[in-house]
Amino acid sequence: MKKIFQIIISCTLILTLIAPGIHARIGQQLPGVGTDDETIMVTSMVDAQLNLSSPSAVLLEGSTGTIIYEKNKDERLRPASITKIMTILLIYEALDSGQIKLMDEVSVSEHAASMGGSQVYLEPYEVQNVETLLKCIVVASANDASVAMAEFIAGSEEEFVARMNERAKELGMNNTNFVNCCGLDEDNHYSTAYDVALMSRELITKYPEVSNYALIWMDTFVHTTRKGQTEFGLTNTNKLIKSYSGITGLKTGSTSLAKYCLSATARRDNMDLIAVIMAAPDTKTRFGEAAKLLNYGFANYKIFVDENEDTVLEPVRVVKGVEDTVPGKVGSAYSYLCAKGVSPEDIRKEVIFNEEVFAPVAKGDKIGEIVYYLDNKKIGSVDILAAKDVLKAGYGDCIGKVLKRYFLGK
Repeated sequence: MKKIFQIIISCTLILTLIAPGIHARIGQQLPGVGTDDETIMVTSMVDAQLNLSSPSAVLLEGSTGTIIYEKNKDERLRPASITKIMTILLIYEALDSGQIKLMDEVSVSEHAASMGGSQVYLEPYEVQNVETLLKCIVVASANDASVAMAEFIAGSEEEFVARMNERAKELGMNNTNFVNCCGLDEDNHYSTAYDVALMSRELITKYPEVSNYALIWMDTFVHTTRKGQTEFGLTNTNKLIKSYSGITGLKTGSTSLAKYCLSATARRDNMDLIAVIMAAPDTKTRFGEAAKLLNYGFANYKIFVDENEDTVLEPVRVVKGVEDTVPGKVGSAYSYLCAKGVSPEDIRKEVIFNEEVFAPVAKGDKIGEIVYYLDNKKIGSVDILAAKDVLKAGYGDCIGKVLKRYFLGK
């Protein structure tokens, strides 16, 4: 009887602790870290003496989104065919979600076939698969293939363009408005060097396989129509893929009004750089100045990347949960752009956990963070997240815990 009485008393105390009104928020700001005044931000190196003749340009580092150099980065200009970077991004997102597949067949509409400018001369009702059309867009900047894919994914080019603008807003492209999916000159169709860099970053960091097409110099595909089969040649207009070490893409564009535009991406020593040139006076200038931007970035910066693969994470105590602890996982890798003279070896990190969290805990809730310092000043952090759900304990769970501790000593 004495043992049973002790068990009842213990259960009563636990139920008192889990009574309503005593709670804590998961993922609150940890005391003493993460405040704005403790964070160092790498800002634009606008004092770089590059003497670009193009009216607008940006050099961006991909993993951090840091602007290394900018010239009139927010000036609204006609983007020409670098518009297609957003079209390509939406195609990859449709593939990624399972909405479409590379081998799906696409019937070309009369509207798509009527596109002028850069094209691969698709005919009305011609059927090509998604992969062929994607290659035509990336390699040959085909307007007709772009519209065919827009209609296939969204039902109409107008609906697809609405999705392009919605995605642009999500990416923070605040000075962009698309009117078509291919970049033909139309009123109110504009973007900026910075906005082009943002969508280029999204494409190459999330879908680096785009380089498999962007680096094709010459290729062919077959038109199959009622007239029979004819082979058509594709030629890439990005001359940097033949001359620049580490180039990964990405897209050229030009019209009489937009002049010469380029988004050039390259990767060296684990660092992705994006150089955007807008409204260059001629094609030689756009390639030369993009290469100059990339050279400047690779010569003056290094990237620090911590995947946290070897970081030891201790479980965090859970109060009022069906389990006593919850394991953690690192939310993402951490990247920091080091300017010339700063060594990645000088960066240190500190792992900080919440002392305890209150049930229920949902998988993905913040339970701590890894804070990075350079010269004892915070430069960034990544969250430590709960690796599983932990439900709130009920009456039966409490009884079970007490019995387990009493009889098994656990």
